[in-house]
Amino acid sequence: MAIHLHCDDLSFRYRGIGASAENVLDSVSFDLDHPSCIAVVGPSGSGKTTLIQHFTGLLKPDSGTVRIDDEDIHSKGYALNRLRQRIGLVFQFPENQLFEETVATDVAFGPRNMGLAPEVIDRQVQSALEDVALPYEKFARRSPFQLSEGEKRRAAIAGILAMQPEMVVFDEPTAGLDPKSVHRIEELCRRLCDSGRIVVVITHHMDFVANIADRALVLAAGRLLFDGTPRCLFARPDLLAAADLQLPPFIEELAELAPVLPAQLERSLNMQEFLDRLKKLAF
Repeated sequence: MAIHLHCDDLSFRYRGIGASAENVLDSVSFDLDHPSCIAVVGPSGSGKTTLIQHFTGLLKPDSGTVRIDDEDIHSKGYALNRLRQRIGLVFQFPENQLFEETVATDVAFGPRNMGLAPEVIDRQVQSALEDVALPYEKFARRSPFQLSEGEKRRAAIAGILAMQPEMVVFDEPTAGLDPKSVHRIEELCRRLCDSGRIVVVITHHMDFVANIADRALVLAAGRLLFDGTPRCLFARPDLLAAADLQLPPFIEELAELAPVLPAQLERSLNMQEFLDRLKKLAF
């Protein structure tokens, strides 16, 4: 059974240096309770990164609660350190945090701090590197600073996966990557879901949402405007406009071709779905 995260009526405002005049989060409620890929989208400043920092107690709401498996994470005696092993946060440009001499020792940093036995650490490091398509035999002994930008990003992600979290949260994982590297991140997100994990992705790339998300949460000015499937989201031009979001380029191109396309193809969400439907029509 997947970890169950319940955010109930969260409101939050930054105080002190950099204080916000208005709530950055305003009465936000939702549940994450089964393996799936959830995209969190919205304009800059809408509260997306602030929201995910509440998942592991990095920020505490001014009002409302964050509950994990029906337990308030801010209740007395709650083990936040253990929670941060169950929910892995991958912030923007995690490759900037690589520091060890080899990829393997860098990926092993988290499991070592968990006090795991050496043989368990080795096994989890190998598994994590395989998960991000960096074969252990080829990459384990290499310096992380000799990797390509996409490989560095995946090596840093492996360091989170090596702790075997039940939920993985990515903040703009495709920022600055080339199309091939973006595709690898998409594949990784889907594999993580297929392995029974919940995956949460903050992104501005709506084609990424169309390609891999099962569910979309739309934030604007700290409020949750929408919680549903990407297909339903892309069918709401009023909502897209309210959240300053664009349709994925693929869907826009399909709309231009609509007069000459069969209805089954016209409603395709992404290229893979289009090709699958085209194959069925051909037979």
